Parts: sequence; C-alpha cells; structure tokens
Amino acid sequence: MSKPVVAIVGRPNVGKSTLFNALAGERISIVKDTPGVTRDRIYADVSWLDRDFTMIDTGGIEPDSKDVILSQMRDQAQIAIDTADVIIFMTDVKQGLVDSDSKVADMLRRSKKPVVLVVNKVDDFNKYMADVYEFYNLGIGDPIPISSASRLGLGDMLDHVIGYFPEQTDKSEEEEIPRIAVVGKPNVGKSSLINKLVGEDRVIVSDIAGTTRDAVDTRVRYHGKDYIFVDTAGLRRKNKIKEELERYSIIRAVSAVEKADVVIVMIDATEGVTEQDAKIAGIAHERGKGIIVAVNKWDAIEKDDKTMYRHKEKIQQILSFMPYAEVMFISVKTGQRLNKMYETIDAVIENNSMRVATGVLNEIVTEAVAMQQPPSDKGHRLKIYYVTQVAVKPPTFVIFVNDKELMHFSYVRYLENRIRESFGFAGTSLKFIVRERKED
Repeated sequence: MSKPVVAIVGRPNVGKSTLFNALAGERISIVKDTPGVTRDRIYADVSWLDRDFTMIDTGGIEPDSKDVILSQMRDQAQIAIDTADVIIFMTDVKQGLVDSDSKVADMLRRSKKPVVLVVNKVDDFNKYMADVYEFYNLGIGDPIPISSASRLGLGDMLDHVIGYFPEQTDKSEEEEIPRIAVVGKPNVGKSSLINKLVGEDRVIVSDIAGTTRDAVDTRVRYHGKDYIFVDTAGLRRKNKIKEELERYSIIRAVSAVEKADVVIVMIDATEGVTEQDAKIAGIAHERGKGIIVAVNKWDAIEKDDKTMYRHKEKIQQILSFMPYAEVMFISVKTGQRLNKMYETIDAVIENNSMRVATGVLNEIVTEAVAMQQPPSDKGHRLKIYYVTQVAVKPPTFVIFVNDKELMHFSYVRYLENRIRESFGFAGTSLKFIVRERKED
C-alpha cells in the first residue's frame, strides 16, 4: 500500500520548517527568521504509531504578493496541496489571526482535502489558549495548539493527521495492478510516451513545457494484462528561472514515485543526463522501486557504431548509485523500441518481487566468502553466519554476523554483486540489513 503524503502549508515564518525538522528527526530544512528562506519544498519519511507517511515542507504562501519569488513559492505550495492526501495548515499564535491566514484557508477549502489546523508557538498552554480560540474564525476545523520549537502538542496533531489516512486493508484489485510512474524534467516527452503506450491521446501533449498540471492516472490493458500509468509532468510558466523549474519537477516525482511499482525516468538524448535527472532518479532509488531509464529523442542523435555505448557510459557515470537500472534508447516520435517497453516493465516488476530460497542464497554467500575473505580488524575477523530474504519490493536481505562494525559497506556491495550475478535482479535495488548475533 502506498504511503500517504502530508503537506505543511501556511504563511511565511510561522514555523513550518521547524515542525518539519522536528518530525523528520534531523535538520533538513533551513530555519531562519526571514520570510521566504524555504523556497522549495523538501520531503522526508515520517512514522507515527504504526503509520508511515511522506511529509512535504513548502515555502510560505503569500496569497496576494507580486514578488516573483513569493509568487513562485505560492505556485509550489499549490502543487504540494494538489499532491497531498492531508494538509497541516500552520498559523502563529504570537502574530494572531491575519488576513493572509483567511486567504490561505480559502485556498485550502477549494482543494477539498482534509485539513488539520495547527496554531504554532504556543510555548505555554495556560498563557496562550485564549488566543488559540481566535483561530476558530477561519472556519476550517478545531485549532490544535503546538510548539514545534519546544515539541509540545505534536502527538495530538499527528493523531489528527493519521486519523484522515485510509484504513490499512488488504490490497484492493486496483492496488494489485502494477503502477508505472513516468518522471523526468518538463518537456522530455512523458505525456507522449504514455499516449503511445496507451494507443490513444489520453494525456494532453503540447510543445509548451509543463502542460500537465496534475498527475494523471491512465489504465491500459496490453496482451491481457492491466497497467496503470501515472504522468507527472512538471509545471512551467513564463519567466520561471531554471532553478525554480527543477523544484516543481521534484515534488511531482516524489508523490508519483511513492505510489508506483516501476518508475520510468525519462532523459532527453539531445541534452544528455543532467543533475536534475539524477535527483529525480535518486528519489526512485531511495524508495526501492523498479527503475527503467528511457533515453528519449534517440532519433534526433547523429550516430556511429559507438554512440549508444558512449551515452550508456555517461548515464552509468552520473547515475552510478543505481548501476542495476535498465537503460532503453527510444524515440516516442518514431515509436523506436517502444514495443520492448511492456516486456521490460514486466521483467522489472518480476525482479522487484523476486524471492530467493534461503538455502540457495547461503550457498552463493558461502562461495563468495571463500573467494574473498571478509574484513578483519586487529586479528578479529568478520564472520557471516547466514543470510535470509525478509521482504520484496525491494528485495530485502538480512545478514547475520558476529560484529556489525566489521561489515564494511564495500563488502556488502561485494556480496550484492555476487547475488546479482546469480539471480539477476535487473532494474531493482536490493536492500541489506546487517544484524549482530553473538557466538554460542
């Protein structure tokens, strides 16, 4: 089941980033007493009780500002609102209820999303409770007093947030259908790819980057199997600087990747792989999704017999953190190699869900250990007792050892390479958990 997405929104300087950092457990957002410091939204995984969710921190909303940066932050916050399942609307007890709060509340009401209204900076409940009641005037629910700096009231707030999550149930039929998210920079051909794979114009396609405002789900049947494609084009408007454009793409990618089984990362062959492509691919990699790198506009490249090799080498160099990704060179315009796309998607789904028997797995690991001795320190050598697979999507393995400190990441990588040589696992990351077990 995909994780719900929770967005923290509100005017600048009400304490959104402080709350985000408190919940994420580390300082991810820049915190400064200047409105507009958090220009882009940043995301993190959060757990409360037994529920996991993805949290988005947004730039502050100034509803009527003509300032270019603030208006861009307003656009980004709107994307976060569109993408979120639940919204935390933050206000400031010390500034009191201001006109901008009412305008943000109107914006949230139009979204038809569940909203949890929080009043921040309530460091002393006895002193400030009378001021908290003023926020009932927003007409958007009961205000919950918190202090994100002092971490007061956060449990009550999170109880309300997870109360809006759907019940954890067995997978519905739709959830059994593989979801394929198509992500990448604006205007790389994401909508066109989906239209070609679906066989009809279901998603608006235009040469203007950012025609797709919202994530669009398209269900398709191919050779008797169902698939759901999610188009997540970035948003772009006139005069948007490149840096801002990148931030629009990232948030769409986070939400789409969260709900997908396989992620197609589209790259423009005429531009080559960029830092922004790496950021978007990194989101899919972190979340253990099946990954296909689709290099589009391959028809527009002048080629010799080494062109594909050179492009592949460059991609693997920049995306070195995911050498397992399947790379395809395609042209949506001419249809080149698109007939292989479903075949590749099926293979990646299968690998992402593959289970390996413990006995076979340990034979491979024993052989690997015999070929390359585990590391040692001051005469104390690492012993690997056994390895077992505990989960799929992504395939997750637990390695039981005598001393965790001796298990260097390079040796984990070595074992991963041996496992991949034996079982493939093309297109999917593998996760390894090292556990210590004392010798009997």
